[in-house]
Amino acid sequence: MAVHERHGRLSPKELSPRSLWTRYRASGADLPFGNPLAAHGVAMEGYFWRFTQPGTGRVVIALCGVNRADDSGGPGSHWATLGLAAHPGGFLRTAAHPVAASDPDRLGASAGDVFYGDSERVWMDLGDDARLDIRLSDLRPWPRRRFGASSVFHSVPGLNQYWHSWLLGGRVEGHAILGDEKWDLTGAQVYGEKNWGKGGFPESWWWGQAQGFADPQACVAFAGGQVHSGPLHTEVTAVVVALPDGRIVRLGNPVTSPVRATVTDESWHLRGRNARWSVEISGSSPLGAAHVLPVPVPAERRNVAGSIEHLGGRMTVTVHERGKRVWADESHSAALEHGGLDRARAELDRRGATADATDAPPSV
Repeated sequence: MAVHERHGRLSPKELSPRSLWTRYRASGADLPFGNPLAAHGVAMEGYFWRFTQPGTGRVVIALCGVNRADDSGGPGSHWATLGLAAHPGGFLRTAAHPVAASDPDRLGASAGDVFYGDSERVWMDLGDDARLDIRLSDLRPWPRRRFGASSVFHSVPGLNQYWHSWLLGGRVEGHAILGDEKWDLTGAQVYGEKNWGKGGFPESWWWGQAQGFADPQACVAFAGGQVHSGPLHTEVTAVVVALPDGRIVRLGNPVTSPVRATVTDESWHLRGRNARWSVEISGSSPLGAAHVLPVPVPAERRNVAGSIEHLGGRMTVTVHERGKRVWADESHSAALEHGGLDRARAELDRRGATADATDAPPSV
């Protein structure tokens, strides 16, 4: 925080409510009932969409990380991590783009003339054989609650990572060009999330998301990892379940609704509960079926391998309300992720990738 040179005190302008609010958001935090979708001005703002087509078993993901290479925040300080991947077939295309921008007022990100994404459209052009053009409508957004998917942690300044599942369904129109195939994705189910933080990704994390259940209204997502801010160091997992009847269950407050997670590269087991709800999630997928995806090193303007992500895994979910089972189902189009730089590098080495590789398609 800037200090007045002469008196060592903050100026009246710096103490204005707007200035204090701007500085608070620049730490990554949001006030209760705030807008976590708008850019915060931290080192990394990540945008992610996932399209699931149950009838065909097809899944497509699109990601954009808007990364700040220095603290100036001026023109030229931001660059992008981009990715387009699909299942089945193992298609993968990633890139580090030299220019990028994120919207300070609403959900929105762009990377020069190769990417644009907001709540209504996702468009990407990473070459003639790697394109996506999707329009979204009839959105099922996160409900207006005091906090987003990260619960009370949204209000804690300076965390290394925040997470919010802002879109739990909607209508999709559009297509993807993946290698020599063109997939019509009209009618697919859609999920969207945003993550951001002061220094990129944590040392270790786990994540999952699934649609493709018997009821198209159902949607499940979870995210966990090691979070820290100054002396605060803890491990947290958040779970979000959009039930077929429209209700949304959110667990993951370490005190009132803790979630316990046991994760490997091929299995995910989570159990969470509060006074009303309990949720159990199990996922599995063979390691060779995963994509290895890049994550940014914001200050260095480069991507590194960071994530082992399965796009077509198996996930079972069971939800109880006050001890009575209210929903249980299974998806075979689940995303299941185990993240960590050392973990991802070891998997690239196992697959025989070059030393400078930052990604890899499935090996089986």
